[in-house]
Amino acid sequence: MRDGPDLTKVLDWVERVAAFASGEWGLTPVTGRVLAWLMACAPPEQSAAEIAGAVGASRASLTTSLRLLTSARIVGRVRRPGDRTVYYRLEDDAWSTIIERQLTAFTVFDRLAAEGLRLGWADDEQAARIRSARDSIAALHRRLDPPAQRVDNQ
Repeated sequence: MRDGPDLTKVLDWVERVAAFASGEWGLTPVTGRVLAWLMACAPPEQSAAEIAGAVGASRASLTTSLRLLTSARIVGRVRRPGDRTVYYRLEDDAWSTIIERQLTAFTVFDRLAAEGLRLGWADDEQAARIRSARDSIAALHRRLDPPAQRVDNQ
């Protein structure tokens, strides 16, 4: 890192992001470190060796992490003219991609929950657990959609 925050503070932040990504999203700590490093590094394009050195990753774990992040289109591969090295960079729309995928997953799960409710439960307690999932997803949609544009699809 050139100008900016102290590298020790940046690496401490990288560790906190990695712990969050591991606990909340199920990513390996190394993948979380790679993601955080690519958010904070300068220059924004980094070789695998630079990333490994920054986050203390083995070549094998780094390769696995980069494969996951590139296949998810969160990280992109960059080549420079005349340079055989591959560089990695956080995609400009990485966070909107992540959020859009999660929202789509909730929509798909809501449809599955709706199917579950149509199975004809004799025990209202069982149906209530399924309804709870739908209610929570509907609450998320209400929270995210401006009231003037809200369209409920229930």
